[in-house]
Amino acid sequence: MGGLKTIAVVLLGLCLAACAHISQPGQERVPLRAMTYNIRLDIASDGENAWPNRRDLVAALIRRKRPDILGMQEVLLHQKRYLEDALPGYAMVGAARDDGGEKGEFSPLAYRTDRFDLLQSGTFWLSPTPDTPGKGWDAAYPRVATWARLRDRRSGRTLRVLNTHFDHVGQVARANSARMILEWVAQSPAEPTVVMGDFNAPTDSEPYAILTSQASPLRASREISATPPYGPTGTFTGWDISSNSASPIDHVFVAGPVVVERYAVDTQHWGGRLPSDHYPVVVDLTIDP
Repeated sequence: MGGLKTIAVVLLGLCLAACAHISQPGQERVPLRAMTYNIRLDIASDGENAWPNRRDLVAALIRRKRPDILGMQEVLLHQKRYLEDALPGYAMVGAARDDGGEKGEFSPLAYRTDRFDLLQSGTFWLSPTPDTPGKGWDAAYPRVATWARLRDRRSGRTLRVLNTHFDHVGQVARANSARMILEWVAQSPAEPTVVMGDFNAPTDSEPYAILTSQASPLRASREISATPPYGPTGTFTGWDISSNSASPIDHVFVAGPVVVERYAVDTQHWGGRLPSDHYPVVVDLTIDP
């Protein structure tokens, strides 16, 4: 009996140790949904597609997809304020590109407040003077990257997230912007990281090659998804529901111990009415312990 009692005590101890290990923060593979969405700025010349006629569709789509982290592009101040009211479960960080305050487009980063605690955040300009508002190289407009470091309340892990919008004209600017993003990622390459946005860069472009080179810690979520990518290849529609370009220009990249479970280009529309001239990219992730 003494031997059986000893064995029982040992087994109980092993069980308690295993349970304690499982319950430690950061030891679970917790699901995480990331979404990047160019919502199209409010411009009167869009006519029936102008912001007042589709803003409810944009908000409804975001609520339906319920991303944990959300990067948006082409967001003017009044659009940002509308979405902050329409999406009460989210907080947004990021500065406007023209003055570092509220003038011009934002590339805001939103996160679920019931899921994350904000540890740090910031904005830098895609230019030779990243701390000062202004255009870089041959860019047509000032361009920014918005970043945040978040603590996941469910897992206890920290997560770095960056959202950006590369210039649509400047080829040199796009290539150098890609190098700047890599420099930011390289500050902590082993930390779970998500980089997303409208890169104005198809998969055969120089910026995409820089971001996904063998020397880069970034991996394209579409290429490493555990399940086949869902939806069309293209992400820019120009308001044409039937269009499908050969490559996306909106991307989600990951670095560190991040696993891509599912990748989708979401084609939600209302009887042919599109919420934006871009489709959002929605990616389901897990972080390896």
